[in-house]
Amino acid sequence: MFKLDGFFTSGLMFDDSQQDLKNRYQMVNIGILLSACGLIYGIIGNYTRGISGFIPIELTLLCMNFIMFFALRRYRQFFEFFAITMTLQYTFLFLFLIYVGEPSDLKHLWIFTYPIILLYFQKTVHAVYWLVFILFMLMIAPLQTFLETKYSMYQVTYISFVLVIVSIIIYFYQRKIDEARCIILEKQNMLRNFNKELEKQVKDKTTELIKLNESLELKVEQKLEELRSKDQILEAQSKQAVMGEMISMIAHQWRQPLSTITLQIANLQFKQLLGKDRNSEDIDDALSNISDTIVYLSDTIDDFQAYFHPNKEILGIEIHDLLQRAVNFAISRVQDRGVKISINNIADINVTTYINELIQVILNILNNAIDAHVETKTKNPSITLNVKAVGEKVLIYIEDNAGGIKSENLPHLFEPYFSTKGKNGTGLGLYMSKMIIEKQFGGEIDVVNANGGAIFIIKIPKNITLGNKNTLL
Repeated sequence: MFKLDGFFTSGLMFDDSQQDLKNRYQMVNIGILLSACGLIYGIIGNYTRGISGFIPIELTLLCMNFIMFFALRRYRQFFEFFAITMTLQYTFLFLFLIYVGEPSDLKHLWIFTYPIILLYFQKTVHAVYWLVFILFMLMIAPLQTFLETKYSMYQVTYISFVLVIVSIIIYFYQRKIDEARCIILEKQNMLRNFNKELEKQVKDKTTELIKLNESLELKVEQKLEELRSKDQILEAQSKQAVMGEMISMIAHQWRQPLSTITLQIANLQFKQLLGKDRNSEDIDDALSNISDTIVYLSDTIDDFQAYFHPNKEILGIEIHDLLQRAVNFAISRVQDRGVKISINNIADINVTTYINELIQVILNILNNAIDAHVETKTKNPSITLNVKAVGEKVLIYIEDNAGGIKSENLPHLFEPYFSTKGKNGTGLGLYMSKMIIEKQFGGEIDVVNANGGAIFIIKIPKNITLGNKNTLL
């Protein structure tokens, strides 16, 4: 695409500090083109009027102009020479208008553009010499005898005076422009230096921020690792505490079935010692009872083994069956304490969830309720489980009548190592229950005092899918 600005600067590039040189290039190119146009016009005019004496000179000057115009685009070092050549052309042109013209033609008015030509074609020091030269040539025009001039001494003096006045005005105007340009360039340099310094500071600060960010990321990762380790330790301690309770439950739950087996075997041995006949029916009954008891013991082992299974699987189950499993684990603790655990009649609600983990949470709450009954020696102690479905959520309520939790203990109930049981409590059961519900189920757990006791409320999704499950710490 043709760019006019590049055309008049000979296709050269200039920075801000070379603005004056750029302006001179533009004016020299414009001067060459104007001179060429004037020469072409003069050649045509002289040819039509039959004046052939000036045509060779005009053709020579025209060729010189074209040579200079294209040479400027390749030989930048000759710019000053070409500027002097163009100054010389216009100087002789203006003198020619005075020496051969008539005042009535008013062609002498063109000479008042001479200061502008000097302004751009020559540097200030050299321009003074050119101005003195043309003034000298003007003043001797009426005095010389080589050419007859039509201008009187008064007229050339007047023209010279006006030319000097115009030159002075243009000089001071240009000086103001130069001063303003210098100030602008100075401010631009200051701004450029400021921008460089600012960029350096931004770069340094960015580097510092990157290093600080990397350091913070490392520290955060270390803290997260410490927290993960801490949570793993807490989980292990919690499981150990639960496992101890479970082993105690197993021992307690097996005591009665083992006593039954021992009694059946002792009964057969006693009959043998007494010499009584043992018919096949008695033996079959005894073996059947023993077999049923062994199956019960095996089922108990299967339940506990499933509870401590290391794999966390998402399985479907009816919520009543899940609650019953949790109650079965705790039943051995309440048999000799008179605590009644009941599950209210609830509609069939199917859930897809982490069964063992939810049982662990419910069992932790049941054990706390049992301990509260033992501590307060509640009259007619009871624990009631209830379930309600709300949209895609399931709410499990575990309510006791053991007097509730002290108000000052409520805010700290789910904190690690917080226990109201003294040395008998680890302070991990409810904390791990909260962690499991929030981090693995994406749910909530809370507790309130009501109806003469405490109500634990567990809120979890009905269906935990692989897409929205969280990872247990």
